[in-house]
Amino acid sequence: MHDLFLDAADATESLGARLAQSLPPRGVAYLHGDLGAGKSTLARALLRALGVTGTIRSPTYTLVEQYPLPAGGMALHLDLYRIGDPGELEFLGLDPAETRLWLVEWPERGQGGLPAADVDVELTVEGTGRRCRLHARTTAGEAWLQALRPA
Repeated sequence: MHDLFLDAADATESLGARLAQSLPPRGVAYLHGDLGAGKSTLARALLRALGVTGTIRSPTYTLVEQYPLPAGGMALHLDLYRIGDPGELEFLGLDPAETRLWLVEWPERGQGGLPAADVDVELTVEGTGRRCRLHARTTAGEAWLQALRPA
């Protein structure tokens, strides 16, 4: 487990860039935290570092945003806060075969309809910053976090 204190938004963005640099060939990250904890900020920074240009929208109302990656494959950013049942995921048209990166906010709402997490990212507000705990859940997740360069 990695336990980090992110003192400002730029520290969260730096972590996103570091996660992008160490991304395995296929990665699934579950993003946990209350509203305003920094999940979307982290996801946006990770996507930018992977070369996504243009507007990166929060999937709060669309449930999923898809981004082609310059190096190939697709990144999916999901926000499942508004779904009522994991069965609703099948209507989103997700293509796991083309997906290189899954970033899933509120993953507990999609339980059973999502690929297993390689990494769990837990964000909590702490004072004026954020506490971030990264937990590897698979061998790929362990490699992802081991390759994470220091800030």
